[in-house]
Amino acid sequence: MPSMFAINADDVRSAARMLSGIAVRTPLLEYAVLNELAGRRVLVKFEGAQHTGSFKFRGAYNRLARIEEAARAGGVVAWSSGNHAQGVAAAARLLGMRATIVMPSDAPAIKKENTEALGAEIVLYDRQTESREDISAALAARLGATLVPPFNDPFVIAGQGTVGLEILQQAEAAGAGLGQVLVCCGGGGLTAGVATAIKDADPSIDVYSVEPSAYDDTARSLVSGRNETVAAGAYSICDALLTPSPGEMTFPINQALLSGGLAVTDEQVKGAMRFAFEKLKLVVEPGGAVALAAVLYSLAPRTERATSVVVSGSNVDPELYASIISWR
Repeated sequence: MPSMFAINADDVRSAARMLSGIAVRTPLLEYAVLNELAGRRVLVKFEGAQHTGSFKFRGAYNRLARIEEAARAGGVVAWSSGNHAQGVAAAARLLGMRATIVMPSDAPAIKKENTEALGAEIVLYDRQTESREDISAALAARLGATLVPPFNDPFVIAGQGTVGLEILQQAEAAGAGLGQVLVCCGGGGLTAGVATAIKDADPSIDVYSVEPSAYDDTARSLVSGRNETVAAGAYSICDALLTPSPGEMTFPINQALLSGGLAVTDEQVKGAMRFAFEKLKLVVEPGGAVALAAVLYSLAPRTERATSVVVSGSNVDPELYASIISWR
């Protein structure tokens, strides 16, 4: 990969070494019912089994572990709707660092509670009227802390890319020749990291981002060739993916490596969550269900080879989850 990009495959491999014995090597699951419905082998990379219930721990730990010892006393500041918050809080706890997390006031209660339970201090903001980046920068300056962005950071992107390395290794062990990998996309850190690992190993494998239809900024940016933004007042139940535009570091990677961008509706997301519960016995949060939804609703291009979908997390409020899976 050209040096102009934030990371390359060596950075992902370095992250894998850093995370070895720390992060969970999450399962790559296969189900006859899903294969039959999709008409091909489908391998589900279940990041709900990761520490804190999402892939975010990978990038957070890889970033925090690289902070110089002298700078650790100031702790870290991050902003997140919940999954990055929990990942940073868990990594900080393991490394003996203080963590302050800027979270939207309407973030799922379970994500706020879990973040506090991991020892982090939460600062709430209004996502409609306040800038989380500005609040975080001011806090970091006051505390002498290190900022840990959710996706615009090379170590974070590389850490997320270890999901792709594991998919490659586990698919090979399962005797599955991969044709495509579908990855949920908010700011694009997971997508960029996975694409970096996958395309380095086998350029013939197609990698697609999957977003909520109201937040399809990456899909539209891939078409236009420039950073697009979402419409004012856009809404989706996929709280983990509500990023208004692609990341400055992530989009150049995704633009170079992705075969395209897909988008799913909230109703399709709910259908995927119900399917995961009823047929796969997996708890999946809305943002974590988008790639599975793309397969279930035949939105991904056909391939004769296997498809891997990344189910990125399982952190969903019980009340919302109950209302979704009990709907008929």
